[in-house]
Amino acid sequence: MTDFFDISGKVAVVTGGATGIGAMITEGLVRSGCRVFIASRKQEVLEEFTSRMDAIVSGAVQYFVADLATEDGTAELVANIAEHTDHVDILVNNSGASWGADFDAFPRSGWDKVLNINVTAVADLTRLMLPLLEKNARADAPSRVINIGSIMGTWPTKSVSNSVGTYSYTVSKGAVHHLTKLFSNELAPRHITVNAIAPGPFPSRMMAFATDAKESRDALAENIPLGRIGAADDMIATVTWLCSRGGSYMTGAIIPLDGGMSAWA
Repeated sequence: MTDFFDISGKVAVVTGGATGIGAMITEGLVRSGCRVFIASRKQEVLEEFTSRMDAIVSGAVQYFVADLATEDGTAELVANIAEHTDHVDILVNNSGASWGADFDAFPRSGWDKVLNINVTAVADLTRLMLPLLEKNARADAPSRVINIGSIMGTWPTKSVSNSVGTYSYTVSKGAVHHLTKLFSNELAPRHITVNAIAPGPFPSRMMAFATDAKESRDALAENIPLGRIGAADDMIATVTWLCSRGGSYMTGAIIPLDGGMSAWA
């Protein structure tokens, strides 16, 4: 049975792979025997996290400083990765941005920034990565694209964030879910699966205001049917399954990883 979930030897790319959910995914892939390229804008964060991963498996993680908000930055990242590998088995589009403000004060820049990072960059990076993703893709062993969406992409309510309105973030994650379905149809003939994970509350920089302190974390957990926020193991296990032989027939799915929140009426 373990063969169904073996992903050792695979090559992965995780954007935003040094913090929050991205760091959980990267560490899970490393512990499963993958080689992982990670990218974000902050070199010091990438260096510190890569050093921690070296203590687990030396040299398993390599980082690139990249600005996915720009066309040139996205193309440069792909070019850098292509210098170090001739193929990629797994692409995790995790990098994201948010913006919070009352509706009457929500600026246009709050839409432009968030939609650019959360939607346009995901689409563009996936397109540019296709030659690497297609290289080793086969019908019985497809390459995988995993987009990190959000419960807020299907359940747009302030109660999830317990904060001021994150209007552009909510809309962007809805777009990520739709893009996932669209790309799954486009890329299936190329032996590439495309799925999205829609997390509920997990410890991350964006959710720090609600998850760092025990009091606020406990209050948040009261609104989750399973009575707790997400943990690293929950995310790692889901990603591992999607990337393994066991997940090879799954594509176009939006997987709610939210402790039952999206099923609550």
